[in-house]
Amino acid sequence: MTVRLTRMDPAGADRDALVAFLTTEDFPFHVRRSIGVADAQRAIDEGAWRDDEHDTFWLDADDHGRVGLVRLEDLADPVPLFDLRIAGAHRGRGLAVRALRATTDHVFRTFDAADRFEGQTREDNTAMRRTFLRAGWVKEAHYRAGWPVEGGPPLASVGYGMLRADWESGTTTPVPWDDEPVSA
Repeated sequence: MTVRLTRMDPAGADRDALVAFLTTEDFPFHVRRSIGVADAQRAIDEGAWRDDEHDTFWLDADDHGRVGLVRLEDLADPVPLFDLRIAGAHRGRGLAVRALRATTDHVFRTFDAADRFEGQTREDNTAMRRTFLRAGWVKEAHYRAGWPVEGGPPLASVGYGMLRADWESGTTTPVPWDDEPVSA
């Protein structure tokens, strides 16, 4: 089953659908679990979903229709990031792996200056952590108490990356974790 990216017009034709998606879905592992209508509209008006630094796509799956969205961030930087949101009714079906692979393909085919592609998730988001690994990404960081949690203490933020060279070759370059200098 294929997942395709369909470019969104967040301030135009897709505005109402984007507001509806953001305000009716629950995102348990995002910094903000739920988003109000006024906040969603304000973010759209301020360019958070499309401007020089952001672009947003619907995720469309052959057998399931529209299953979520992905927002690309830091597009003027050679190391863009992403925000992936799968609708609750479609979670647990392996669609996130296909979505992440399609997004990775899009970034490296579209942005010549992108040498790496990065993503972060909370330490307790085991589904997304498995998604990163299944899509060929490499764990590169574990930031202790780096992810704010509404109503609770911060959790670790876990960073993953894909190198353009690994994407092109279909290989995985491991992180040299055992390179700490020996104390004298």
